[in-house]
This record gives sequence, structure tokens and C-alpha cells, in this order.
Amino acid sequence: MDREKVKVAFVCVHNSCRSQIAEALGRLFASDVFESYSAGTETKPQINQDAVRIVKQKYGIDMEETQYSKLISEIPPVDIVITMGCNVSCPSLPCKHREDWGLDDPTGKDDDVFIDTAEKIERKVRELRDKIVSGLL
Repeated sequence: MDREKVKVAFVCVHNSCRSQIAEALGRLFASDVFESYSAGTETKPQINQDAVRIVKQKYGIDMEETQYSKLISEIPPVDIVITMGCNVSCPSLPCKHREDWGLDDPTGKDDDVFIDTAEKIERKVRELRDKIVSGLL
């Protein structure tokens, strides 16, 4: 039986770094289970260039090919909202489940911090996938 995929929104203030990494890794590691979207309450003209470079080096994904900074109003209705740790409340984004991943923004920090952030996001994306598959979400 083919059921409709769960829709997950990764939300951050500017939708330029952590939420973009989460969208890319969600597509890479969990596209069989959920659709990944990212959005913010504000936007930036481009995705964080350090994030773009690190994700390209580590995962072979060029986020700038398919992703851009967008507002919450630009994404479809979602089932799950994941906030990245920016203490953002998104009252205009209804969902069945919401959680905060509590990740510090690596912007302006060195590559090791970006790599660590990407690896944390990868682990959390895989855990989220497993929770959905096992029916916990």
C-alpha cells in the first residue's frame, strides 16, 4: 500500500544555513519516507556559502542547484515542523508534530563547526526517518 509521504519543514529565522542543510540531508537520507522543505521567517539573498561548500564536500550535494532561501508562506502545508534552535515560534505553521533540534548557528565559525553541525543534522534526520517508519510520528 502506497501512502502519501509525510511532509517535513525545517525552520530557522533566515533559512540560509542549518535549515538548508537539513533540507538537503532530508532529501539525501530520507526521501523514501518524507518530503523535505526548509523555510524561515525572513530570507537571505543566498544560502550560506560555507554551508554550501561543506555540504558539497561532505555529501556531494550542490544546494544552490535546487534550494533557495524562502519564507514559511512559500512552502506547502506540512505534517512535522522542526525548528533548528533559533527559538522561533511559527504560529502560522500548523502541524501534527513539532520539535526543536537546539542547534547553534555555525555562521561565521570555522569549517570544523560547520562539519559538526552537518553531522548532527544528518544523525537527527536519520532518527526522524526511523521514528516515522516505526510509527512513532
